[in-house]
Amino acid sequence: MAVSANRLELLQIADAVAREKVIDREIVLAAMADAIQKAARSRYGTESNIRADINSKTGEIRLQRLLEVVDHAEDYTTQIPLALARDRNVDAKIGDFIADPLPPMDFGRIAAQSAKQVIVQKVREAERDRQFDEFKDRVGEIINGTVKRVEYGNVIVDLGRGEGIIRRDEMIPRENMRYGDRVRAYVYDVRREQRGPQIFLSRTHPQFMVKLFTMEVPEIYDGIIQIKSVARDPGSRAKIAVISNDSSIDPVGACVGMRGSRVQAVVGELQGEKIDIIPWSQDPASFIVNALQPAEVAKVVLDEDAERIEVVVPDEQLSLAIGRRGQNVRLASQLTGWDIDIMTEAEESERRQKEFNERTNLFMNSLDVDEMVGQVLASEGFAQVEELAYVDLDEIASIDGFDEDTASEIQMRARDYLDRIEAEMDAKRVALGVQDELRQIEGLTAKMLVALGEDGIKSVEDFAGCAADDLIGWSERKDGETKKFEGLFSKFDVSRVEAENMIVQARLLAGWITQEDLDKQMAEAETAEADEEADAAVQE
Repeated sequence: MAVSANRLELLQIADAVAREKVIDREIVLAAMADAIQKAARSRYGTESNIRADINSKTGEIRLQRLLEVVDHAEDYTTQIPLALARDRNVDAKIGDFIADPLPPMDFGRIAAQSAKQVIVQKVREAERDRQFDEFKDRVGEIINGTVKRVEYGNVIVDLGRGEGIIRRDEMIPRENMRYGDRVRAYVYDVRREQRGPQIFLSRTHPQFMVKLFTMEVPEIYDGIIQIKSVARDPGSRAKIAVISNDSSIDPVGACVGMRGSRVQAVVGELQGEKIDIIPWSQDPASFIVNALQPAEVAKVVLDEDAERIEVVVPDEQLSLAIGRRGQNVRLASQLTGWDIDIMTEAEESERRQKEFNERTNLFMNSLDVDEMVGQVLASEGFAQVEELAYVDLDEIASIDGFDEDTASEIQMRARDYLDRIEAEMDAKRVALGVQDELRQIEGLTAKMLVALGEDGIKSVEDFAGCAADDLIGWSERKDGETKKFEGLFSKFDVSRVEAENMIVQARLLAGWITQEDLDKQMAEAETAEADEEADAAVQE
């Protein structure tokens, strides 16, 4: 059968649009069919259910009106009685559709314009879907492009088959981009939005530096060297922590390269950003000392629960450790994930002396002893009266100048002091209206009960509704700095596990949960843990 010129032209147009927009030819033909359907409805009635089919090989257009088979037709433009339907198809039943062929139609000017709009819209939607599908899998990659235009500090980048945007805050400071410049950037997000897929690029993202090093250092690409963490002050300075899986390869040297060739290639891309390459260590203290380079560290004191570390440096090293405007310590904190407090040896000595005096005065006042005895106890490492009250008697008696009678007297006075404080706190608890039932919860002291009462927690039900964060506080990390929020028990030596155990006891007392529920949860947790260990063993 010969194919008419109009049909061939239709197929040629579909092929040309598909090639230009890099979309499937069938999508273009489907868009044309939708346009013809819309035009046909405007002629035969908008309420008509019209279907248009285009043969993808011949270009033949077939128009049909679909009529629903019903028992008694009320609208003959969309329905057909069952009796008439069976004249055309003996197997027709209610709910089926009968196709009623329609003659070919000529498009008027308005119908053609409407059809064109439908085709353009459908093709644009298909192009947007293609762009989104193409770039959504490239998140986390470095991409090359050409600067198309600069709008209010934001750079629009031509990526070939799409456009990306580098927002002003994702640009390296003092970096100027002009039309036609070649640019490399990191794809950190691709979003499907009303106006089309939005491809967000960044030159300040920490992973941009990671990808640049991966491109420059073959050992990183091959997995021999790992980049454990990165901290950047874009355009100024950065720190990168690396570790080698092969003991014969120096991770720092490999990243620096011969005469600094590898690191200089990255520095050049980042507009001269200085990069400190640091060996990663599993030991937090060693890692933090390395991260503070080039400053020398005299001593570190870790608080692992709060992920906080005190770093003592020589007086002349203080400014170097902190860095200009706190840059060095801020980047070290971001790199390690620890809050870092820096002090000089003189400041640390002064603080230790202050703490020693405070402990001495505490023992003098609570135990009714002279200054010399208070100083001896403080110098032996005792910090609280509770430690003296419940420590093994031999530990006190072993102090130089003390005998067993002296140790026994000190311990008795410590316990008497704690009993007095406990009685005072219990009276205060009663005055605050805190119920006696709360005393059944193991681990809650009178001081803790007073703290609860002052916060309005007076019954087992009130306490059962608490979370562990309410009791021991919590931390929120933002912009490389950790903000600490105090809890009701922050001034007491209570761990998260202990706080959670107290809350569970309260919920048992309040009847919110049963022991059977707890046993079931424990069994499920143990099963899940065993499954994870088995999976890890299989992967190894």
